[in-house]
Amino acid sequence: MNKRVLGWLLFAFIIAGGLSLFASTHPDGFEKAGEQTGYISQGYHAQNSLFPDYSILGWDTTMANSLAGVIGVLFTFVIFIVIGRWITRKSR
Repeated sequence: MNKRVLGWLLFAFIIAGGLSLFASTHPDGFEKAGEQTGYISQGYHAQNSLFPDYSILGWDTTMANSLAGVIGVLFTFVIFIVIGRWITRKSR
């Protein structure tokens, strides 16, 4: 893997794991409007989430946010590597 890719991966880990510590715990605009109108209580989840609301069961919220971000970056990176290798193998 080249140094540029590793550099961007490290940058993504810093953003996901470090800056997420400063993320607001207040709901965003859509969630706030949904709470005010009662829409949120009527909603449902089509499927279970691995990290609902960026939390990990039994972990401190601050640490769970960072870990969920880092795992998300790693998961996305692995998926793109697999897709990239599959595409290059198909093009040969």
